[in-house]
Amino acid sequence: MYSITSDYLDKLVFTADQMKTLRLLGEYRGKQELFFRQSPEVLNNLLLLAKIESSESSNRLEGIELPHKKIEELVLHDNAPKNRSEQEIAGYRDVLNLIHESAKDIPFSVNVILQLHGTMYRYMANPGGRFKATDNEIVEKYPDGTKRIRFTPVKAHLTPLMMNDLVKEYNVAIEHHSQDPLILIPLTILDFLCIHPFSDGNGRMSRLLTLLLLYQFDYQVGRYISIERIFEESKEGYYETLETCSKNWHDAKHDVNPWLNYFWGVLVRAYREFEERVGTISTSRGSKTELIRGVINRKIIPFSISDIESNCPGVTRDMIRRVLRQMRDEGILTASSAGRGAMWKKIK
Repeated sequence: MYSITSDYLDKLVFTADQMKTLRLLGEYRGKQELFFRQSPEVLNNLLLLAKIESSESSNRLEGIELPHKKIEELVLHDNAPKNRSEQEIAGYRDVLNLIHESAKDIPFSVNVILQLHGTMYRYMANPGGRFKATDNEIVEKYPDGTKRIRFTPVKAHLTPLMMNDLVKEYNVAIEHHSQDPLILIPLTILDFLCIHPFSDGNGRMSRLLTLLLLYQFDYQVGRYISIERIFEESKEGYYETLETCSKNWHDAKHDVNPWLNYFWGVLVRAYREFEERVGTISTSRGSKTELIRGVINRKIIPFSISDIESNCPGVTRDMIRRVLRQMRDEGILTASSAGRGAMWKKIK
């Protein structure tokens, strides 16, 4: 709660560049409705893809991995999980769906946070929905087996009190403080992670709460572009800024600016990607073609048709082949060979 007390918020000073970023994000929010009305078909495809990517990336950040096809089946078809990794991802899927459907009606309260955590662990042998019973540490593990303590969170016996204070200070700040919600939301997430209230699942819960709070202030980009994927793709910055901003947190003498800059940068990137994939769709190409092109344009290493297919739910393989041939003829792509095993790459 140390980042969102009135005393701490009153001391915050922002640079001209930071204020420019906040204005830009406000402009993106204002343009959302235009994009929402433009192409329902592509929005539906993006929604499905974002759910898959969010479930995959947020869990993979915590070392929970499954083949992409299996994650797609769990997320799109609500399949029952059969092992621990599937249970973890299915639980995340359920909370994500709940937030997508009911964010406006979900208050930010201690009971809600506990209930969401319980839902995330509903398929596990050890149920969630309880604060940690023992002290924990945020530890970085190195390939050689050695470890380093990144941060020591709040003690277990103080966690219920601190979580109550966190929720109280957030709601007071939203109602009475002049700071923009785009300042209060990432600061609340930072405090949540510094409290680290659960024995497991804190990172995933923090990302779900991020979406919940953003949706409540109509920043809807996370529905269609996976913010969790962007966190994962920039995970070095994600972990480094969190570590930097947690220093001296217990004394309320920490610097939150690196985390704010990183968080806003993620949102800007998400909105730009959303605008590129929805705002520039032309009637001559069609939404599915643009979806395929968007997926291809994000590829860095050589890829197969199957790689594109797994990221374009609802799109046929024949259509993907047509787009690949179009981009080859346009001089954008080249194929290593012909046939089923062909690998494609972008021409620099």
